[in-house]
Amino acid sequence: MQGKVRVLIVDDAVVVRRMLADILDSDSELEVVGTAANGKAALEKMPQVEPQVVILDIDMPEMNGIETLIEIRKRDGTIPVIMFSTSTERGASTTLEALSRGATDYVTKPSTMRGARSAVDAIRQELVPKIKALGKRRLRTAGMRARPAVPVPASVKRPSPGARPSMGGTVSAPRPGNTKTTLRAKGATNKYRLLAIGTSTGGPNALAELFPKLPANFPIPIVIVQHMPPIFTRILAERLTAASHIKVQEGRQGELLRPGMGYIAPGDFHMTVHRSHGAELALKLNQNPQEHSCRPAVDVLFRSIATECADKTLAVVLTGMGRDGAAGAKLIKSKGGGILAQDEGSSVVWGMPGLVAKQGLAEKVLDLNQMAEEITRRICIT
Repeated sequence: MQGKVRVLIVDDAVVVRRMLADILDSDSELEVVGTAANGKAALEKMPQVEPQVVILDIDMPEMNGIETLIEIRKRDGTIPVIMFSTSTERGASTTLEALSRGATDYVTKPSTMRGARSAVDAIRQELVPKIKALGKRRLRTAGMRARPAVPVPASVKRPSPGARPSMGGTVSAPRPGNTKTTLRAKGATNKYRLLAIGTSTGGPNALAELFPKLPANFPIPIVIVQHMPPIFTRILAERLTAASHIKVQEGRQGELLRPGMGYIAPGDFHMTVHRSHGAELALKLNQNPQEHSCRPAVDVLFRSIATECADKTLAVVLTGMGRDGAAGAKLIKSKGGGILAQDEGSSVVWGMPGLVAKQGLAEKVLDLNQMAEEITRRICIT
């Protein structure tokens, strides 16, 4: 039987450290083995307390979260690091910067951290399951080499930690060249008219690895659900645009889907696909109840696709915790659509894609570095 997951809390606010410690220690599967008020103190403490998960604040004196994360990754490439960030423009930008530098996942801080019941419930619902999933995987795979952090493409200039996006609202970076890619796969057909992607834990880095590998003349629209709050989805879209040939934006009500464009469901909104009056595919947004404790939810998007264009859709389920996407994938498959899933070895958490694979829904279960090639082969760029 595995022991408790050992957790180190790093945050400069006393009230945050105390609140997190009380909540985590009340769970029989978790043990807080130390706390630290800044990155420097945390690095000194880690060899002594040997945590299996680190909860890391971003804004701290002496050594901030990004600086601490970089140093942690120099020493240990496998330990899960969860960024504990604010739901602000700056917090979202810096959190995504942390993910690109090797953070495992993130959780946004509740609006109040002074013991309110809503804050306690939010931490128990959002943070605790991630600690358990990542910590137990750490215990199972102790000694194994971690998948390296996704490198930032040379053409992309990342903002400095904590920096805001440029005045235009996007990350300042030159776009990759629009060199046409000619691919003709043996036996492939031009069957698909839509690519749908669902992901959660580990998704931002998975998308950052996948999108730069898609060719410039990608011929169909891409719709994406990434479990993320407002602001985060917009900044993620900007970063994917800056790093790839595909222009990605948050989906908008009534927007017609265009080839070669990516549309990510905005935080706190479900996104669905429908036929417009001209038989073109268009987006709709709603704030119906959460599904799988998520809004946006992958199953909501996938169900709409099953109704409107399942046989013309290739659906991909990437790394993520939980079961969101499996029911929708089953519907798409039953109506003639294609299903791919990420494999366990390259997933941060093999919950969502693992369930799709275990239910026999996926035609192929692939390492992330093989996914773009398989997608491109099936879409049949010519």
